[in-house]
Amino acid sequence: MVRNDLFKHPIPILVGLGFPTTIDGVLEAYQFLNEWPPSSRNGDHEIALNACKAALDGEIDTETAHSTFVAFAARHDLLTQQRVIAFPKRPGRQATSLR
Repeated sequence: MVRNDLFKHPIPILVGLGFPTTIDGVLEAYQFLNEWPPSSRNGDHEIALNACKAALDGEIDTETAHSTFVAFAARHDLLTQQRVIAFPKRPGRQATSLR
């Protein structure tokens, strides 16, 4: 099954205590935003969350959701230029990024 919600360019961000990870698509961005602390949510959060939901519903394109998530991440100093290294989970399985 091919996912059509993947970003052309994954978004490298820092999470938790500064651990690097990537947001690969709209669904991951939506999940990340849903987990954002309610006390820290603001207009930027609402715009990004609504854009991701609209992209998942097919109302807007994936790259528009990408742009709104990048803007949200930039405003909250989450963006990183580091590449996230992928390691295999177990022998015989596909590589996965650190999360």
